Amino acid sequence: MTYKAPVKDMLFAMEHLANLEQVAQIPGFEEAGLDTAQAVLEESAKLSETVVEPLNVPGDLNPSSWKDGVVTTTPGFKEAFKQYAEGGWQGLQHPVEFGGQGLPKTIGAACVEMLHSANLSFALCPLLTDGAIEAMLTAGSADLKATYLEKLVTGEWTGTMNLTEPQAGSDLALVRTKAEPQPDGTYKVFGTKIFITYGEHDMAENIVHLVLARVVGAPEGVKGISLLVVPKFLVNADGSLGARNDVHCVSIEHKMGIQASPTAVLQYGDNGGAIGYLVGEENRGLEYMFIMMNAARYAVGVQGVAVAERAYQRAVQYARDRVQSRPVDGSVAGSAPIIHHADVRRMLMTMRAYTEACRAMATTAAAAYDAAHHHPDAEVRKANAEFYEFMVPLVKGYSTEMSLEVTSLGVQVHGGMGFIEETGAAQYYRDAKILTIYEGTTAIQANDLVGRKTARDGGANAKAIAAQIAKTENELLASGTEAAQSMAARLQAAREDFLQVVDFVAGKAKATPNAVYAGSVAYLMLAGNLVAGWQMGRALLVAQDKAAQGEDVAFMQAKVITAQFYAEHILTKTSSLRDSILLGGDSACALPLDAF
Repeated sequence: MTYKAPVKDMLFAMEHLANLEQVAQIPGFEEAGLDTAQAVLEESAKLSETVVEPLNVPGDLNPSSWKDGVVTTTPGFKEAFKQYAEGGWQGLQHPVEFGGQGLPKTIGAACVEMLHSANLSFALCPLLTDGAIEAMLTAGSADLKATYLEKLVTGEWTGTMNLTEPQAGSDLALVRTKAEPQPDGTYKVFGTKIFITYGEHDMAENIVHLVLARVVGAPEGVKGISLLVVPKFLVNADGSLGARNDVHCVSIEHKMGIQASPTAVLQYGDNGGAIGYLVGEENRGLEYMFIMMNAARYAVGVQGVAVAERAYQRAVQYARDRVQSRPVDGSVAGSAPIIHHADVRRMLMTMRAYTEACRAMATTAAAAYDAAHHHPDAEVRKANAEFYEFMVPLVKGYSTEMSLEVTSLGVQVHGGMGFIEETGAAQYYRDAKILTIYEGTTAIQANDLVGRKTARDGGANAKAIAAQIAKTENELLASGTEAAQSMAARLQAAREDFLQVVDFVAGKAKATPNAVYAGSVAYLMLAGNLVAGWQMGRALLVAQDKAAQGEDVAFMQAKVITAQFYAEHILTKTSSLRDSILLGGDSACALPLDAF
């Protein structure tokens, strides 16, 4: 079964939830209205559906391989990446001055989703390059930008993030990679980095590694970490490639999923030291790396939506084709396609509702990012930055955990055949698992939500978002339809659950940290559920009005039904999450350590 990009749903979210026409009024985005969005999405869909998606199963069956330091990607990947780069897709959201197209994230995020739906392993390469570009745009010197940015933006070269070491996972204070200053202003880098996505491959002529390292003599802990550019090949003054740098891939990992994406172990400095170039100032590396990390965290959330969409499409097709048993309502005389069965429909609706809700949440967040970075009014920038920062852990954490549930349901819809690799349902489940782990596990996103995004300001930002949700509830009540009334009631209950938890988190985080942080993931899931449900409530209001006016009635009615399902089957989970947070912290930490 082939992938079909959900262009119509993406455009709906852009137009009615993200208010793309308002984004297009921001200086620099004047040409990025709905017509442009539709044209770009349709072209992106063609590339994803016809060039990238056909390589997904082959990549799973014939993944990237390593031999004598050389990584060879799945046959067809190199050619597909060439088409991707030549089409200008790597630079879609990046500045025109460096060869990009300068489009807003609101449009770019939809194209990112399509690419990851089509082939998660393939799409990881441009995702990491996007992060490297963001960091260099923010903190790179004029010389670094002149040397590297255009090649990265055009996709001629690719980029990586080098954080993790054998002894330093999420705790980057333990980073040991060493950088020795040289008389010419460069640094020699020595150390080992692991789990480096596309750290070595054959799809581009150069790979630009952004590496966290400790300059000799720097303070211990996170305050002594610097960020350096360490290219695979050194770059000559005229921009041509020079000598091979002293960084080498010594192996790649054998993984549960994303098989075709080479996850490299990189060794720096075995032959005298890898030449590196400082990004920004010494000892501010973690600050700069978090620019990449935030970009990647949002993108990983979009990956969750992407793999969920793909699993949903495959499950629907299988449910239409698979004939098994007679429906309990007698609507079909004999055995029928399983899509007639009530529980199969419940599973498909769950998959659909989760996916649409998280897409809507991510699209809304993207519009806030665009305003936060580009709006001419400082107050508007500030308000949108606060909203976006709150949204990042929700998009990353909730959407990726959602993708696990959706891909698991996809296997379940297939029944026994879902457990068989040939049907393809299992690959989405295997691929989805990494999304809750890399770029910060769900617990790390939850800790961020508790500490930086809630406790730090006493819950002020969280409560401001809740006030916006209350306005949507009033609009739903005023509309008077059965679906709107149902959504309003569940949205109100979920918002009240959220506010109780916000007060608990803000009030108890310092006094009883274990009790609060034991419920941090539950808080993230509650907040994500609420905010995604809010977007479904907003979508319901638009869709029922459009349907009443006779506009694309089938699509709009499906929107209303899906939103009501979300309210009645998913939003209702917030009360149990609330109780586990408010009441369950002590029991989570009560068992003595030696009793485990």
